[in-house]
Amino acid sequence: MNKSTLSRWLLSGEWQAHRTQAAVAIIAIALGVTLGFAIHLINAAAFNEFSAAARSISGQSDLQVRSPRATFDESLYPFLAQHDGVELANPVLELDVAIPAASDERKAATLKILGLDIFRASVMAPDLIGIPGEDKLFDVLGDDAIFLSAAAMEWLGVKQGDTLQLRVGTQTITLRIAGGLRRVQAGRRLGVMDIGAAQWRFRRMAQLSRIELKLMPGVDRGAFKAALEKELEPRGQYLITETADQEARVANMSRAYRVNLNMLAMVALFTGTFLVFSTQALSVVRRRHQFALLRVLGLTRGQLLGQVLFEGAVLGVIGSLAGLALGYATAAAALHYFGGDLGGGFFPGVKPSVHFDPLAAVIFFIVGLSITLLGSAVPAWEAASTQPAPALKSGSENVALSKLGSPWPGLLCLASGVLLTQLPPVSDLPVFGYLAVAQLLVGGIALMPRLSALIFSAVFSMMNRRTSGTMPTLTTVALARLANAPNQAAIALGGVLASFTLIVAMGIMVASFRVSVDDWLKHILPADLYLRTATGGDARGLTRDEMEALAHTPGIVRADFLRTSQLTLNPDRPNVALIARPIDVAEPENILPLTGEVIAPGLLPKNAIPIWVSEAMVDLYGYTLGKQVTLPIAIPAPTFIVAGVWRDYGRQFGAIQIRLGDYQALTDDPLVNDAALWLQKGVTPEQVIASMKHLPFGDALEFSEPGQIRALSLNIFDRSFAVTYLLEGVATIIGLLGVATSFSAQALSRIREFGMLRHIGMTRRQILGMLAVEGGLLTALGTILGFTLGWCISLILVFIVNPQSFHWTMQMSLPWKELLAVAFILMASAAMTALASGRRAVSGNAIRAVREDW
Repeated sequence: MNKSTLSRWLLSGEWQAHRTQAAVAIIAIALGVTLGFAIHLINAAAFNEFSAAARSISGQSDLQVRSPRATFDESLYPFLAQHDGVELANPVLELDVAIPAASDERKAATLKILGLDIFRASVMAPDLIGIPGEDKLFDVLGDDAIFLSAAAMEWLGVKQGDTLQLRVGTQTITLRIAGGLRRVQAGRRLGVMDIGAAQWRFRRMAQLSRIELKLMPGVDRGAFKAALEKELEPRGQYLITETADQEARVANMSRAYRVNLNMLAMVALFTGTFLVFSTQALSVVRRRHQFALLRVLGLTRGQLLGQVLFEGAVLGVIGSLAGLALGYATAAAALHYFGGDLGGGFFPGVKPSVHFDPLAAVIFFIVGLSITLLGSAVPAWEAASTQPAPALKSGSENVALSKLGSPWPGLLCLASGVLLTQLPPVSDLPVFGYLAVAQLLVGGIALMPRLSALIFSAVFSMMNRRTSGTMPTLTTVALARLANAPNQAAIALGGVLASFTLIVAMGIMVASFRVSVDDWLKHILPADLYLRTATGGDARGLTRDEMEALAHTPGIVRADFLRTSQLTLNPDRPNVALIARPIDVAEPENILPLTGEVIAPGLLPKNAIPIWVSEAMVDLYGYTLGKQVTLPIAIPAPTFIVAGVWRDYGRQFGAIQIRLGDYQALTDDPLVNDAALWLQKGVTPEQVIASMKHLPFGDALEFSEPGQIRALSLNIFDRSFAVTYLLEGVATIIGLLGVATSFSAQALSRIREFGMLRHIGMTRRQILGMLAVEGGLLTALGTILGFTLGWCISLILVFIVNPQSFHWTMQMSLPWKELLAVAFILMASAAMTALASGRRAVSGNAIRAVREDW
């Protein structure tokens, strides 16, 4: 018989006898690969679609000149158009314009509109040129004409010749749909107008968003960029970017979110490793006599090692391939029904389609296979290193995997995990934080044999003393076996501990975040009613007369107005939010959820303008308390002092708050976006809303009560963490599967033990009761240790991973009810699985069960 035939026979025989255990291990690997591969495909599809859209809008430009603010004065255009080395300069006005809510589906929606110079854009970005009717060629210059992409027409339910209403501040303007666009990326919702018409219609007179530059042939782009930056310094702050910079910016927007999701998926896959280890270890123990006999017949250690690893590799190959197929299907379904933002809102308005990524598939396949081989390594080494003669003796199973009892590997892993928590992030990612999580998980499971032996021995001794030696027989036998067979107990505990640890860690992290967000919302929503002119878009705002009318509405005792805009402080990073609002410098904590000390008014430098920054500004830009900084909100850029740091869960990339009076004095911008209203006692929000609706601009206002905003925000939170909830569900499934396969395999491997117990007088019912007690005690210990280890890991997630990933801090909160429910489910399933497995193990004849010992 050749070696390959023997290998196939051994594998086939094992799988035919224990199909359930093999299936469970394959499912565990497949689930981990599925989650990781699906998350990668979804994010890659959304990012590629978003990047392609950015490239299509940029056209054939070599460089783009922008302002740190949304727009800048168009007087810069002639200077650039006539600059040496510039072949063509293309001015662009880009706006996200609000659409009046015509239905629940389009409520609070915005449409991206580009204002273009048709003559220059026809060379720079010909795909964006509108197609007018044959008899209306001058519509491309019309002051009331707009050209829409096919996706925008379908979304808005309009066609050529129809009218389109858009919101500008509190006013509604009507444009004529003059036609479609030549070639726009499929699914891209876009409108194009003449730049002069767009400036006039949307109140952006003499304003541009960017100027695209096409350089003359032979001009060195890098040298030209550096020289132009120096030339523009006297004119104010400008950013000179390339298309690659925009793509990097988009990538940075979602990087932390997608990396954390991938890491959590890898943790789920890593948890499956212990299920594979449990399956393989029990298989090695069960076939100990078989392997010893093969060794006697001439099989070498290397061949036996290869056989066990081969069996593990088959599990990994099948599980990984199934995971890739299921991951692709999951990604396709998620993109079709939910879009590509993964719940995080990073890619709004993008409807990408899934594309199979061969390189990513190979990587995830290798990861799944490697994880399986890792779980098979220790059992394979045990099978190969065992001496044949002792292994042939009955009872040698009890010494199998005895090396697992050494505490040093586990202690070293725990110590290294603690040290890793002290290391800083790598490229703003908590790499060492996740390594610390892995080390703590491995170390905790490695200590299970020693801990289980100590704990069960202590419990056995304590109960013996308390009952004066009259402890119930079933409990005595169950505790004695658990105390004296710690290695087999550790195998059963591995899957339970790994899965419950993951459940506890993620459950505490999500609950802590959710509670922190809820408390934060209560702090930042002190008013009775909130209004805004539109929930999105650039062309919006309330004038001074409209603010006066709102403030003097009957029933209003106080009205605070806010202005929100965007600043670009670093072209490689997403925009920073600038919020101007009334703030009492003496008591900023009344408005802002401060994280620590503030600079009192008397300690501020003379003529200093205070600002209050979010935690992200401290991490990303170094805006520490008391630091003097410049912000590009006026020319020349004024200097400010950081007077405090506040917690902001709504803006991951940074936010700055400034007093409204200071902002208006510096920028000469009188418009505001939102208003917070405090009502007189006895006046209801409905009464005030009804009064404001009668104002000339009342139909343009959108109202929300604090409870509605909180409910919507928490709903968005839950949607953002939907993948995390799914991972918790997967961890629970892996834990239940681990309990089932471990107890089933152990019960079948103890048939001779049960036969001996029946010989000395124990009934089948008593043996089944003993198994139920063992299962309950083991799972109870697994949940207790899993909670302890999970709590430690949650500290890393809450206080290290989240601050390093998203630049905010949170308070600790434990979801006791949910964790106890999962613990009871695991314990009940363990007891029932032990009973079900025991019925099969004790169903045979007692004499036949022990015949091999005679």
